[in-house]
Amino acid sequence: MNPSLPSAPCLDLVINGSLAQITFNNPAARNALTWPMYQELKNICDSLANNPKIRVAIFRGYGDKAFVSGSDIEQFIDLQKDQAYEIAVDKIFHSLQHLPFPTIALIEGLAIGSGLLIATACDFRISTPTARFGIPIAKTLGNCLSPSNLSWLTAHLGVPTVKRMLLLGELLNASELLSMGYLYLVAKPEDISQATEALAAKLAALAPFTQKASKLALARLIESHLPDCTMLMRETYNSIDFKEGVEAFLEGRPPIWLGK
Repeated sequence: MNPSLPSAPCLDLVINGSLAQITFNNPAARNALTWPMYQELKNICDSLANNPKIRVAIFRGYGDKAFVSGSDIEQFIDLQKDQAYEIAVDKIFHSLQHLPFPTIALIEGLAIGSGLLIATACDFRISTPTARFGIPIAKTLGNCLSPSNLSWLTAHLGVPTVKRMLLLGELLNASELLSMGYLYLVAKPEDISQATEALAAKLAALAPFTQKASKLALARLIESHLPDCTMLMRETYNSIDFKEGVEAFLEGRPPIWLGK
């Protein structure tokens, strides 16, 4: 069951024994993340990491329209300087990626932008058949990803698929990602909660120190030898095109890319 409709965008945390469920709760914007929601995500992850009772966490979006549809675009107005946004979000995602127990993303609807990154930071992903996945920033904002986020995406999806998402702005469907092994399972909407809880129960019954050592060692492998892309990110976030992308999105019109 999803929590009740909030009065303001937030994250809901429910702990039931060894299981934690975190819900991205901003249905008016298809669960797009505001900056306070990002900060709340880090606070929740840090708190759960220090709770020895937690064995599994499930992340989901409120309702069936979206897991997370990206970031609230208005916050970019205050972040249009160098690569400040990517640096800040990297620290938040690091807390999720390095949780010392297994995590599951329950995905209904859109997993776009930061939604795809959050799903990829989880250890397992279960979606409905109509879910769609991608990072179409070449069509929308004209920003870029950090090396850390790119390393996580390519480790899970492969370079050719990531290029389709980033260079072509394609959204991929659940059946394709299931065949690639990115999704653990595709379940009908009426069955997805039960299927996710069954996977959580299976994970909770296994050796926690083995799980912790395995997933954190894999995380360190993914993050090893990250290149310095500071100048690439700075060039993108300081560009006229990025400013145009934000303004066009907020005005509800197609952006005009100038390559400047």
